[in-house]
Amino acid sequence: QAQLVESGGGLVQPGGSLRLSCVVSGFTLDYTAIGWFRQVPGKEREGVSCISRSGGSNYYIESVKGRFTIYRDFTKNTVFLQMNNLKPEDTAVYYCARFPSHYCSEHAGNYDFWGQGTQVTVSS
Repeated sequence: QAQLVESGGGLVQPGGSLRLSCVVSGFTLDYTAIGWFRQVPGKEREGVSCISRSGGSNYYIESVKGRFTIYRDFTKNTVFLQMNNLKPEDTAVYYCARFPSHYCSEHAGNYDFWGQGTQVTVSS
């Protein structure tokens, strides 16, 4: 059974940084894409970033380009989302999810397994 567990969320001031981790089990990272999504109450889940199976075709939503970086460590079965220069509008619950494909997708419906989420709050 595939499992994903997020961690690393918290409260940070505007301009600060956080690094989210997504530890996976039950499958290997080199056979799938992994995406990061976020959701605030009353809104649909939004695709933030994705790392493709090869790692060479990644996705970032426009609002985080230049601030967020997605990468992975095969030895730790972990995908990271480094978030710099955080803004209040980045506040959300962040989820990682598996897309069993070579390529990335920004559509939540394409992902088959999800983590439980980690809260990120950006506030002064």
